[in-house]
Amino acid sequence: MQEDILIKAVDLKKYFPIKVGFFKTLLSKETPMVRAVDGVGLSVRRAEIFGLVGESGCGKTTTGRLLIRLIQPTAGKVFFKGEEISSLTEENKIRTMRRKFQIIFQDPYASLNPRMSIYDAVSEPLHVQQTVNSEEEVMEKVAKVMDDVDLVPPDEFLYRFPHELSGGQRQRVAIARAFVLEPEFVVADEPLSMLDASTRSEVGKLILNLVEKFHVSFLYITHDVALARYMCARIAVMYLGKIVEQGLAEDVIQNPFHPYTEALIAAVPVPDPTARRTEVVLKGEVPSAIRPPPGCRFHTRCPYAQERCRSEEPKLVSIKNERFVACHYPLRRS
Repeated sequence: MQEDILIKAVDLKKYFPIKVGFFKTLLSKETPMVRAVDGVGLSVRRAEIFGLVGESGCGKTTTGRLLIRLIQPTAGKVFFKGEEISSLTEENKIRTMRRKFQIIFQDPYASLNPRMSIYDAVSEPLHVQQTVNSEEEVMEKVAKVMDDVDLVPPDEFLYRFPHELSGGQRQRVAIARAFVLEPEFVVADEPLSMLDASTRSEVGKLILNLVEKFHVSFLYITHDVALARYMCARIAVMYLGKIVEQGLAEDVIQNPFHPYTEALIAAVPVPDPTARRTEVVLKGEVPSAIRPPPGCRFHTRCPYAQERCRSEEPKLVSIKNERFVACHYPLRRS
């Protein structure tokens, strides 16, 4: 399986310093840090959709940006096809590497420049990366990728502006812009969350078809466990900057070993008006990422917490084939 891994993160960390007042700076010995990502390790295989699930603010988006070097890690390493890319400094190598990475943002209304036509927006990566020799070649590539994302006929859309399109059409344009460079790895940051239910289904199927057609690897970031089950082959569950559970999507959903995963699944609404409403499983607020609690970071909200959980931090360990969990007592819920 090792040869199938496209991109891998090892002990990845990202701390953001907090600006404080002048007098606090004089009195404080250390600069306070937001521990957005704190020791994440994961790997994405070729032509795989790998899901990253968790509440807002748990570090999912930061992890995705670290993998494609939109931001530099505080510590840890990222490997692409076995080569470490997190410490690259040569501009030419970084530019060449970036052709293989793309990102699809959450909000299709904010991710497109309102002053650029659809043709300009989709063709811009080709000009920036200088991968084409003529304007005719640019038009050919743009028309092809527009056809791939079902914006047909392309001539109907190329010279429109974003405000003339629906939300679903805008997100298709964003996907076309990501695929025009024929990337090998795409970070999809909640690409369906801003769309209505029917459009969400269509765009979700489009992404699955594109992965199958072009053998692209995806890191699919979402807070929707049900959607992750539909879209992803494997999923990892994040809480407060750390991965607490990882495994095959169906396996994790059907038999969660971590109490946080259990709570996320219990919160998924059941499409049955006669079904009983689920009681609130989690109580309290997510602790501060500036001063995370000692021991297990989830123990302040965990209904199963014991004394060991409050003092000893659990490691992410393998408990069976392709299944990992960071919990001192995972098997009691098996």
